[in-house]
Amino acid sequence: MDALALILLLLEAGLALLLLYFDGLLKKPAHVLVCAGLVALAFAVRALFFGYETLDYQDFLSRWVQHFRDNGGFAALSGSVGNYNVPYLYFLALFSYLGTDDLYLIKLLSTLFDVLLAFGAMRLAGLFTRSRVRLLFVYFAVLFWPTVVLNSAVWGQCDSIYVSLALLALYWGMSGKPALGMAAMACSFAFKLQAVFIMPVFVLLLIAKRVKLWHFLIFPAVYMLLMLPAILAGRPVLDTITLYFDQMGSVGSALNYNSPSIFAFARDVSDEALAAKLGTAAAFTLMFAVFAWFWWRRSSITNWALLGGALILVVGIPFLLPHMHDRYFYAADILSLAFAVAAPAYFFLPLLCEFASLLGYHAYLKMRYLLLMHWGAAALAFVLIVALVFTAAQLHPVRRQKYS
Repeated sequence: MDALALILLLLEAGLALLLLYFDGLLKKPAHVLVCAGLVALAFAVRALFFGYETLDYQDFLSRWVQHFRDNGGFAALSGSVGNYNVPYLYFLALFSYLGTDDLYLIKLLSTLFDVLLAFGAMRLAGLFTRSRVRLLFVYFAVLFWPTVVLNSAVWGQCDSIYVSLALLALYWGMSGKPALGMAAMACSFAFKLQAVFIMPVFVLLLIAKRVKLWHFLIFPAVYMLLMLPAILAGRPVLDTITLYFDQMGSVGSALNYNSPSIFAFARDVSDEALAAKLGTAAAFTLMFAVFAWFWWRRSSITNWALLGGALILVVGIPFLLPHMHDRYFYAADILSLAFAVAAPAYFFLPLLCEFASLLGYHAYLKMRYLLLMHWGAAALAFVLIVALVFTAAQLHPVRRQKYS
């Protein structure tokens, strides 16, 4: 690792510690020392894997950076580069100007958002507990969570970007800052299409009167603002704002791609097109059923109910949809972890989500199955059932449980 990459890594580690300090969680020198040690360890673990190259990096990310390097950096935004949305491509264009190995820069970018991801999870859990121990636990649990480390430091993927922004969107939406929440949700969606698994939570916030209809106008405004640099660089407006429609056509036609979705149970499906339509219909049915359920119980909606509803959606939608990939339950991994810190009796939920996701990660990174993916699908089915039961109790004033 060269000097610039090392400096950036140290700055990110410093940011991770500063966020805890400014959040008032480092009251004593002993707290600072312990947390500094944990931050150092979390970043040292990541640094160990920064030189590892996956096929995704070799076949796609490195070639995209090289395309920017060969075609004028930001000027190359005028054309079509890769299949990621343009906000992520801004970073790749920036990297093309720097002399540091772009593999390190890509992983440093994701690591930076690992920090924001931990902060977002901590803030969200903080709506339900003010225990310093529990808040510090969720912060460091995220930083050390296997799929988080594997996603950014090993795989070089950017799922921490859209999920960190989505967690902050949920936090702001639930804490009385709907405009900020909607703006963050738009940023999340601008980075990754998979934000659609979390976006429906804002309909629940609307039903709960935490969000007003006019706040939804913020979403397209922020999204267009993020597209503007590419448009100004000469990229066609329509191509820029409709990129996700093209992306949806490139996810593949197989029912499942190493994902612990319901289609992991499928064997020798005779009509895959029909099965895909049924899965899509089931996902939309679940989503609208949750909307109707919350509308029916709208006078009983609490933050606990919203947290349960969010977990149902973020697990249930990708669980039922066809064509899901190995990393599509990343948001469920982190939201379930924040959920368990808020309600420790449900500590097993993030363990089950992580088990399911790690099966997919293992399949890609090791090119072989540790266990067949239907074991992960069974684990997620159980998580979904528990989330439904929990939310039902929260929406029913008589059965509502109290957590501290």
